[in-house]
Amino acid sequence: MSTAAASHLSPAFPNRAPWGTANKLRAWQQGALDTYLERQPRDFLAVATPGAGKTTFALRIASELLDAHVIHQITIVAPTDHLKKQWAEAAARIGLRIDPNYSSASGPVSKEYHGIAVTYAGVGVHPMLHRRRVENRKTLVILDEIHHAGDSKSWGEACMEAFEPATRRLALTGTPFRSDINPIPFVAYEEGKDGIRRSSADYTYGYGHALSDGVVRPVIFLSYSGDLRWRTKAGDEIAASLGEPMTKDAINQAWRTALDPQGSWMPQVLRAADRRLGEVRKAVPDAGGLVIATDHESARAYARMIREITGHGATLVLSDDTGASKKIDDFSASEDRWMVAVRMVSEGVDVPRLAVGVFATTISTPLFFAQAVGRFVRARRRGETASVFLPSVPTLLQHANEMEVERDHVLDRPKKEGGMYDEEDALLAQANAQKDEPGQQEQFAFEALESEARFDRVLFDGAEFGLQAHVGSEEEEEYLGLPGLLEPDQVQMLLQSRQAKQVAKSRRKPDHEADLSEKPADQRPVVTHRQMTAMRKELNTMVAAWHHRTGQTHGQIHNELRRVCGGPAVAQASAGQLEARIGKVREWATSSSGR
Repeated sequence: MSTAAASHLSPAFPNRAPWGTANKLRAWQQGALDTYLERQPRDFLAVATPGAGKTTFALRIASELLDAHVIHQITIVAPTDHLKKQWAEAAARIGLRIDPNYSSASGPVSKEYHGIAVTYAGVGVHPMLHRRRVENRKTLVILDEIHHAGDSKSWGEACMEAFEPATRRLALTGTPFRSDINPIPFVAYEEGKDGIRRSSADYTYGYGHALSDGVVRPVIFLSYSGDLRWRTKAGDEIAASLGEPMTKDAINQAWRTALDPQGSWMPQVLRAADRRLGEVRKAVPDAGGLVIATDHESARAYARMIREITGHGATLVLSDDTGASKKIDDFSASEDRWMVAVRMVSEGVDVPRLAVGVFATTISTPLFFAQAVGRFVRARRRGETASVFLPSVPTLLQHANEMEVERDHVLDRPKKEGGMYDEEDALLAQANAQKDEPGQQEQFAFEALESEARFDRVLFDGAEFGLQAHVGSEEEEEYLGLPGLLEPDQVQMLLQSRQAKQVAKSRRKPDHEADLSEKPADQRPVVTHRQMTAMRKELNTMVAAWHHRTGQTHGQIHNELRRVCGGPAVAQASAGQLEARIGKVREWATSSSGR
């Protein structure tokens, strides 16, 4: 095996290279390769944003080590069966033969192969089998999306047991951070000045650098709010607007109401996303769209909606479908408009023509969000942009505004003074629990009743643009109709221009026609659940003080506040309703008669 073939890999291999990068390694790939060859480390962690070309880099390392006889075989560990096959196909194009169908029942690997591709789950089942392989022959282990080795303690332990004797280990990830504290095997952790251990990469190439280099597409986030109504288990009917300040529980209920296939919110957002896709396809004819759904039932319903909206069927990819990999490959090679999937394509799966996405799931961790958005950022030509449609949920808007933030895996929980773990959320939740309020099981149960979407804002490069607008309005169309090919500075300029046009138009509008907020997005800050928690705590503190002054029970005071100010129980009240109740208690306290 010679490195000649690997040296001519496209930087986006196995996909088409972006503008100006063909026939040579990208700067980050060459820099990481130089670092690796100079240090010749046993363990190496490369963190590179999705779409940057980690496959190219890893296969080049493999070719170099095989040529130098440092190793004699390769083991590639991937999160899914689909990715095993994808790695094998990529390697085959440069003469590296990888068996993606290897299993414990396969017996010895044929001599025609340079190595195997397996999943983390497969390693977890038979760690000793893989240990014997790497003990018998010098092996390079490529750990793709290494953070998955921390998905469970058993997976991490299995990887340690299986690959501890390996000659070389190359760990790759685009998202090294996790929300738990399961250690990731073969990753070094360094303790900071705050006493917290964080993952340490040998080479990092983040989204911000990749964007400035033109390696990935800029992402335009189009956020939709709307009017929603649902019924809690306690029998209360709640009406709220997505994007307005609410408690964390109420946000989750509103979010699920918006995504409910029986309402109008999803069909309206899908129709807007398809209009955006149509605009993009004027410049990029094969551009495709992806809807990421929460569950199989919703995915099927969204696929039916797309057929009704477009007149064409959508490719439906479900995680338990044995033909899922072929469906993804067929969609990638076609010019079909839409694919609907349940997490199947949230990470690692390359469909470079995906340009428009709809985030229709309630999974909101930074890790999953980054993986999902990573499906749309793979640049193929200069000027391509990605458009992702989001519900106006504070957590998602925060993630969208922090696309360029580079995160590490934090192994320890932040500590308070005195050495106690920071359990602020749990303690506040306990302090805010009222005996006269519904129980936890009632707070989380709900029935979606109706939903209507409304255009809220556009987020780009950490800034927010736009005034609220009705679905189907001329104002919404201004943003959906952005050209399909734009440089990042052109996107910024056009968004500023469109917002200025909206503001000027709203100022000429008579007061009685101003049925939506006339403030630009950057002047309509989203209140986070932590701020809501602080408001609930303030109210409960004031209620407790009024209880000591009057002798009334907490329940009596809360019921009186609901009677006078209106609105649901504290756990479901909006920021405005909480402020009104806080103001009422202050009014009671300062009035000469007490009440």
